[in-house]
Amino acid sequence: MARIDIPRKSIYRLSIYQRCLSRLRENDVDTVSSEALAKAAGVKSTQLRKDLTYFGQFGTRGLGYNVDVLSATIAEVLGQNHLQPVILVGVGNLGSALLRYGGFKKEGFEVAAAFDIAPRSQAGLDIPILHLSEMAAFIKERQVKMAILTVPASSAQLVTNQIVEAGIQAILNFSPTVLDVPENVVVNSVDLAVELENLSYFIR
Repeated sequence: MARIDIPRKSIYRLSIYQRCLSRLRENDVDTVSSEALAKAAGVKSTQLRKDLTYFGQFGTRGLGYNVDVLSATIAEVLGQNHLQPVILVGVGNLGSALLRYGGFKKEGFEVAAAFDIAPRSQAGLDIPILHLSEMAAFIKERQVKMAILTVPASSAQLVTNQIVEAGIQAILNFSPTVLDVPENVVVNSVDLAVELENLSYFIR
């Protein structure tokens, strides 16, 4: 499928729709209405239909969406029809916890290797933990396009420069800093402290 230029928020919602569809498939549900799927995803049905129209016409009036067909289409759009290799940089407490997360493969991602300035093997992990100096060659050789960044803020930009130069095009950034990247590189930042601060507003 040709890549379609759509809003990033719509792409984000596609992932939510896909999780809802997965739950429906697990419960042997064959079809779902736009209203039911939208409610499960926490959006309005008009927003759901608008997001899906970027990729064609789905569903039958009065019958709804075929769960398997819609799920397969979204999987293709999101690149989930094959395992996407990902690297993780920074094997501290957070990085180690992410390496032990078992849900990546289920969602179509495989952590091919982790990198750290002082690599140490970890019991129970079959993911290689390599020195940072081996990172660029690994990215180029394996043609890895995605990275998870869990390094301190002080070194985040330097590491970002290195992985972008090696060929990384998408970064999930857990470092509490704003990264400067070229226009062709996408960064999704997760600042846990900011998220907690936002939540604290609602419990005053």
